[in-house]
Amino acid sequence: MGAAMRRIQTGNALSAFGIGFTVPYLYVYVAQVRDLGSVTAGVVLAVFAVAALVVLPFTGRIIDRRGPLPVLLTGAVTASVGALSMGLAGNVQMTVFSAALLGAGTAVMQPALATMIVWSSTAATRTRAFATQFFLQNLGLGVGGLIGGQLVDKSRPDSFLLLFGIEAVMFLVLAGIVAGVRLPRVAGVPGAVPTNDAAGQGGFRVLMRHKAMVRVCVLGFVLFFACYGQFESGLAAYGTEAAGIDPSTLGLALAANTAVIVVAQFVVLRLVEHRRRSRVIALVGLIWAFAWIVAGYAGLGHGSQTMATAAFISTYALFGLGEAMLSPTVAPLVVDLAPESMVGQYNSAFALVKQLALALGPAVGGPMGASLHAPYIVTFIVFSLGISVLALRLGKRLTPAQDRPVSVKSLVVASSVPELQQTERQAEPVR
Repeated sequence: MGAAMRRIQTGNALSAFGIGFTVPYLYVYVAQVRDLGSVTAGVVLAVFAVAALVVLPFTGRIIDRRGPLPVLLTGAVTASVGALSMGLAGNVQMTVFSAALLGAGTAVMQPALATMIVWSSTAATRTRAFATQFFLQNLGLGVGGLIGGQLVDKSRPDSFLLLFGIEAVMFLVLAGIVAGVRLPRVAGVPGAVPTNDAAGQGGFRVLMRHKAMVRVCVLGFVLFFACYGQFESGLAAYGTEAAGIDPSTLGLALAANTAVIVVAQFVVLRLVEHRRRSRVIALVGLIWAFAWIVAGYAGLGHGSQTMATAAFISTYALFGLGEAMLSPTVAPLVVDLAPESMVGQYNSAFALVKQLALALGPAVGGPMGASLHAPYIVTFIVFSLGISVLALRLGKRLTPAQDRPVSVKSLVVASSVPELQQTERQAEPVR
């Protein structure tokens, strides 16, 4: 990694470390420590998603016009203020306002960081750069959550103020580290600049007419809906209600998920970076379908409680394996589809899809996981198999350089011109 990339990845890891201090304990803090009730806690969690949905449609265009650095700095400072005010909040209004600041700030940081990684990498190094980002994020979240668990005490509100204070400081550390980064702007894919001034006709219209990107967004929604949208809602409710899992075991399951990602990330990277992205994503769908079958055994089987607990933890571990395969696959694919002048807008659009899935996932999965146990498992087995089908269909829309860039980068030049005439320009050999 060059100096710019090292600073970006360091800031990314430290901000994730700060977030890890508070994310597992936010519900307990609002509902029990501040004694605002479960309804308010649910509203606060919903505000995070709503704030992200409000700011993300504008974020990409600003990134492409002003660059990712000002957006990242603004987001980091906003998130820092939101975290600190959350630690001080004592009433519903202040808590909701703090959640809005924190949700908006962290939301705009995602596409800004992704764009900075794009500008500081090349097509040959981008897959590994995004895998490193995902690895460091999970390592930071895991370590932060582990340390935060040792500091938190429900009987002492000031212990939560300490957690939110650490999170606020880490956002400012991120801003300080990246503030002096000099970004070398590099095109997403050679030949990706539109030849017909499509980017100037309106970003959203161009993106919606780019069929491959629309397919990626649909695929991304299903990915996040069927996995991340169930971790702390539907799957947790299913585990405690159907499988009789002790609530403390949920922490072990999340730890197993993080451990698999941290241990397997770079081993998996070696296996997938030379293979077609669409087939790697399709394989993830099959792995997750098996994970849901294992979860079905945990709650619907007739084994011992020990076997049910082991199966439930294994479900989270299998999800982690799939996540490790997606990190070097999906994010670089979004970048490779984007015209150079719209990298920020494509990253923001995909982040918006992710937030929609994370908002709807708990709303659908929570009630099903708590009461409709068999339909819940069957539904998400079908969703996981749908990931495989969507990925294979997407592969037919991608050029060779977009689907397997490492292997073909020396042979082809990819073109990412949006499909204004219902067709996609195919890659041409370089003589």
